[in-house]
Amino acid sequence: MKRCIITCIMILWCLTTVCPAQYRRGDSSGAGRSRKRNSSDSRLKIIQLSEPQTAGAISLEQALAGRRSIRQFTTQQLEFAQIGQLAWAGQGITETGRSFRTAPSAGALYPMQIYFVIRQGVFVYNPHKHSLEQTSDKDIRAELAGAALMQEAVSAAACNIVITGSARKLASKYGKKARRFMLLEAGHIAQNILLQAAALDLGAVPIGAFDINRVRKVCKLSKVLEPLYIIPVGHPRKKTEKLEDIGKAGTAKQKEAVLITASRNFRDEELFETLRALDAAAIQSVVASTQTGFITGMLGGRAEATMLVSQINVDDYDAVIFVGGPGARQYFNDPAALKIARDAAQKGKVLAAICIAPTVLAKANLLNGVKATAFPTEAVSLQSAGARYTAAAVERDGLIITANGPAAAAMFAKEIVDALEKK
Repeated sequence: MKRCIITCIMILWCLTTVCPAQYRRGDSSGAGRSRKRNSSDSRLKIIQLSEPQTAGAISLEQALAGRRSIRQFTTQQLEFAQIGQLAWAGQGITETGRSFRTAPSAGALYPMQIYFVIRQGVFVYNPHKHSLEQTSDKDIRAELAGAALMQEAVSAAACNIVITGSARKLASKYGKKARRFMLLEAGHIAQNILLQAAALDLGAVPIGAFDINRVRKVCKLSKVLEPLYIIPVGHPRKKTEKLEDIGKAGTAKQKEAVLITASRNFRDEELFETLRALDAAAIQSVVASTQTGFITGMLGGRAEATMLVSQINVDDYDAVIFVGGPGARQYFNDPAALKIARDAAQKGKVLAAICIAPTVLAKANLLNGVKATAFPTEAVSLQSAGARYTAAAVERDGLIITANGPAAAAMFAKEIVDALEKK
């Protein structure tokens, strides 16, 4: 009997002393447990957002009229006040008593969570506290772009908003209709965010083409959450800007580069890595191809070509860059492309080509005696043109820069930026 009493006392001591936090938490939903932080997570932050604005400078009608899908952004980061306003527009609480939100939800069950992927890491929005709770301090924007088929908007945006939902949370009440209602709610949230972005004079675009499992893995989402939308948001790169006016204030004119790529089957990494590096260095870039509008890479990535190759005036640019991939073969014997390469070399521009694209420079008779590299299939072509072929990842000989393929894309881009900054 005495042994039983001692055993009971020990059990009670363990429950109340050793493990009290588990019983004080009072969260049986699982949400509290998913946010539990171990010692290695002590660096993660909770950001209390400023109160949302409920009276904007423009009307709803103006926001509707001004909403456009914007895919090109500057490198300027968003302020947390702007992120907070976007978060509130998507899931903010508008009636405290019943916790009603800005977007309608079937049965007011609110099965959605919104994540913000920014330079400082990944944050999930807590509507009840109007705060951002950091789930990772890693900048995963590049990985998220990879999961989104290397789409330029995702890779270039200062902030990517990932809308997620749990059909399971709706299933007990709505059964087979749960997923349908979840998708409808995602649409409500996305439209709210897009209109709020327009009201804040920010650019945004809804993205639905991505690998669900990769996005879930990159963002470290719970298995019950399904990523439904990615909305890249940033300060739009205005095509009508007069860049030549920058120098009027006494500062140097902004450098500009034109990237020449195939309309199909360009190598995604070679285009997007270079664009990212140029943008980070505040070098204005434009994509040219044989057609304007959306162009598609061999990995499924999409970019926007805003001008035709035939419209390029080399005098307007500080660098001419040929992007590789199987589609680049269309420029091997293209008179306009060859003339552009020759003009760039003659006028002292930075001239770069990657993967199989250095063959364009060889065909233009620009590599005689020049140290150069390319994809191995192009070695004979370069050597026949008199190049000193090295098979290195990247070669820079004067203002001519060549690289051997997608694995060298980041190094290739860095050399271009360095050459432009020293020019």
